[in-house]
Amino acid sequence: MSAIETLNGPALHGRRSAAKASAFKVTARKGSTTMSDTAVVSPAVVSTAVVSPAETATKAVVAPAAKGPLRRVAGAVARVIGVGLLVLGALVFLFLAIGPRVLGYQTSTMLTGSMSPLINPGDVVVTVPTPIQDIKVGDIITYHIPVEDQRVETHRIVEITTTADGGVAVQTKGDANNGIDPWIATLQGKTVDKQVATIPYVGNAIRVLREPMVLNTLMYGAPAILVIGMLASIWTKDPSKTASEGAAQAQAASGE
Repeated sequence: MSAIETLNGPALHGRRSAAKASAFKVTARKGSTTMSDTAVVSPAVVSTAVVSPAETATKAVVAPAAKGPLRRVAGAVARVIGVGLLVLGALVFLFLAIGPRVLGYQTSTMLTGSMSPLINPGDVVVTVPTPIQDIKVGDIITYHIPVEDQRVETHRIVEITTTADGGVAVQTKGDANNGIDPWIATLQGKTVDKQVATIPYVGNAIRVLREPMVLNTLMYGAPAILVIGMLASIWTKDPSKTASEGAAQAQAASGE
C-alpha cells in the first residue's frame, strides 16, 4: 500500500500542478487581457501591445517629415529673394524712368568729394526745376559749367550777379574746396535745377544696376527665382499632414 502511495504521489502532484496551470485563463476581448484570481503570472509572460492606426501612421512618416522643414525654408528663401529682386527692379525703374516724367524731378550721381560731407561720392542728388529769379545765395544747383567740356557740376552759389543783357550769372564753390570755382556761369533759360534731396550711396547701386550683366540678371533672373520658389512650395508640401489626416479618418471610422 505504501508502494502504491509512493507511485501515485508524484502523479497526483503533477496533475494538481497541471490543474493549477490550467487555472490561468486569458481572454482576448477588445484588445484587453483578463486573469483569474488563482492565476500566477510568470516573468516570462510577454504582454501584448495594441498599436493604434494613428501611431502606425506617425511612425511611418517620421523619416520623410524630417526633411520637410529644410525644404520649406529653402522654398521660402527662394521666394523672398525672387520677390525682393522684383521689388528692387520695379523701384529702380519707377525712380529713374517714371518719377522724372511724372513728378518732374531730375537725378544725378555725385562723382567727386567737392561737396563733402553734405554730398559724398556715390550719393544721388535729386533736383527740381526752379525759376532763376527765385534762387539765392546758399542754394545748391546742378548746371553745366561754361568751360572745358561743359560737364554737369553740383555746387553751392556764393554770389549772384546780373549781366549786361539782364541775365543772371552765378559764382559757385564746392563745400570741400578751398577756393571758389574759376568761372562765372550765366544761367540759360528760365529755370535751373536746384538740389532738394540727397540719397546716400544709391548712385553706386544705380551704376551697378546699369551694367548689362546685372540688368539682364534683374530682368530674367528675378522671375526665374520666383518661379523656382513657387515650384518649391508645391514640392515641399508636408506629407505628414496628409498622412495624419488620413490616419485620423481611419481611426474615426474604426471607432464607429
